[in-house]
Amino acid sequence: MSGAEVAERFMRRAIELAEAGRGLTSPNPMVGAIVVTPAGEVVGEGFHARVGAPHAEVEALREAGPRARGGTLYVTLEPCAHQGRTPPCAPAIAASGVARVVAAVSDPNPLVSGRGFAELRRAGVEIVTGVAAADAERQNRVFLTAMRERRPHITLKAAMTLDGKIADLHGASRWITGEPARRHAHQLRSEADAIVVGVGTVLRDDPELTVRLGRPWPREPLRVVLDTRARTPREARFVRAGTPSCALIVVGANVPEERTRELAGSGATIVRCQTRAGRVELGALLSELFTREVRAVLVEGGGEVHAAFLDAGLVDRVAMYVAPLLVGGRDATPVVGGVGRELKSAVRLGAFAVTGLGDDLLIEAEVLRGIPGG
Repeated sequence: MSGAEVAERFMRRAIELAEAGRGLTSPNPMVGAIVVTPAGEVVGEGFHARVGAPHAEVEALREAGPRARGGTLYVTLEPCAHQGRTPPCAPAIAASGVARVVAAVSDPNPLVSGRGFAELRRAGVEIVTGVAAADAERQNRVFLTAMRERRPHITLKAAMTLDGKIADLHGASRWITGEPARRHAHQLRSEADAIVVGVGTVLRDDPELTVRLGRPWPREPLRVVLDTRARTPREARFVRAGTPSCALIVVGANVPEERTRELAGSGATIVRCQTRAGRVELGALLSELFTREVRAVLVEGGGEVHAAFLDAGLVDRVAMYVAPLLVGGRDATPVVGGVGRELKSAVRLGAFAVTGLGDDLLIEAEVLRGIPGG
């Protein structure tokens, strides 16, 4: 086995370790690390388990102890060199005596970007980058997008019939998909920092917008409703379904104070936001969410909200649960509303990943940018 193949094998193990932190590390990335002796023996493994917990590199070095000296640290992301919730990793790595650090990708966080590598090089540690980079990028797509774009990563998620309807001609949408698909959708929620719907969904379906996985989930995503005119009922279930302050009602800047005061009395957090053409200005909303350490947003509709995010060029990924149903009807709600697009300017998606979930399919794809319609 060549040196490059060996390095890739070790990095894939580090990526596998990082996956154990999925849904638990935000606003931090998922990171895995292993320590390997010059003879090729793995003597330490670690991953970032949750925000505030030790970083992957520290865990791996702790397990390796003095056996780390002269060895190689494989890590899925550039080690940090700044004080955050935990001490910086770069000094600990340098002090451990490892001779080489192999990192899959650099960290675009302005607090880290290149500084971790620079500190290690100054300490005489050899740096190698780019091993299994595509897989590491894919794993941390949310964090990397948030750091590069300075806004949350957006996944548009919907359950629809095969003919693209998210509700029938009477507005009924429960239940389009079966239990396996609905259970998987809660897994997606568990990985999000905020779940966003429009007030029409609240008025029609009165959803809870919570994570329900059959066991208590240690993180509570923000439950966000776009409600320009403050029409949300004070007794709406999404407010009472979890910590009330984690329910954000996003209203227009000019909504009367007495109306927002009434909603605030429910315990919900009222966020006044700029509007454009009578709708919440999504760029301003995402800036507000970013300051609240939201890195992953799951947009759950309905069709007009989906269209607004797509028209603003803010969707990074789609996750569509498709049921083997045809409902038809010109008045049935489509998965994407709005005025529509010409074919030549359609939003273009990358290669599909298709997963069977009972009788339903989950179709996932990245939104392509930089090409016509992207």
